[in-house]
Amino acid sequence: MSEHTHEYHSMIKTNQHQLLIAISITGLITIVEVIGGILSNSLALLGDAAHMFTDTLALGLSLFVLNLAKRPASQTKTYGYLRAEILAALTNGTILVLISAYIFYESYRRFLEPPEIEGGLMLIVAAIGLLANLVGLSILRSAGRHNLNVKGAFLHMWGDAASSVGVIAAAIIILLTGWNLADPIISILIGVLILRGAVGLVLESSNILLEAVPKHLNVSQITSEVKKIKGVRDIHDVHLWTVTSSIYALSCHLLIEDQMISNSAQVVEKVNQTLSQKFGIGHSTLQLECEECQNSPVCHIEGRNR
Repeated sequence: MSEHTHEYHSMIKTNQHQLLIAISITGLITIVEVIGGILSNSLALLGDAAHMFTDTLALGLSLFVLNLAKRPASQTKTYGYLRAEILAALTNGTILVLISAYIFYESYRRFLEPPEIEGGLMLIVAAIGLLANLVGLSILRSAGRHNLNVKGAFLHMWGDAASSVGVIAAAIIILLTGWNLADPIISILIGVLILRGAVGLVLESSNILLEAVPKHLNVSQITSEVKKIKGVRDIHDVHLWTVTSSIYALSCHLLIEDQMISNSAQVVEKVNQTLSQKFGIGHSTLQLECEECQNSPVCHIEGRNR
């Protein structure tokens, strides 16, 4: 197993601890907001509590997937369960899209029938929720940059924080002016912000499942660097994809100079070193060809970096 894979499994342990803290925060705030919503007769708080409860489930899913990703590879799953992270990210993104749709629907209903709200209690509970969400965001922020699954959890908490800000703003407006329509107007803005992040997460995870080229890597640049290596005449049939967050794989055919056939192992080692150090590609499969016998069905050598 490559160094990149070892680093990935090391990150999992840290991410698990962070997700446990985040789950505790969202679970506790869900209970607080349910109680506060009932006592204040605030549909906004109850809606936010439902959002928080959904996020608690999503965070739980993320934690489950991180545990699953630690399972070793097998003969039927040669990459192990690393892709489970991407499936969880896609699920979380889809849930966020549905939550946005629900917010839009509830906002429409509140335009028709603005509810009576106890603004003072609503403000206090929403402020507590915002503080808790900010703590959760600070915990997940760094991990979310490197792990798509944790990024989904981070976006859930970001949506919660945005919701809390909206509820606070609505509560202040209601307290000062009695204008209850502030609640659905701010809710729509919150829904738009959540939807924006959710669509990006769905697109990114979908691209990985479709084995698209990682957005930060350039195939032309990689082939150009490989061609600079002594003994390599050409590179073709290049395939580059993401296995899971921070783990990238490449396969290709290398045409090497005839006089380098006896030193093909050195060529493979140098190519793998370039791919790993310059581009962070830890898994590579290289099929070597030579000019004299490239048309032969039996003359080829394969090099791997796993």
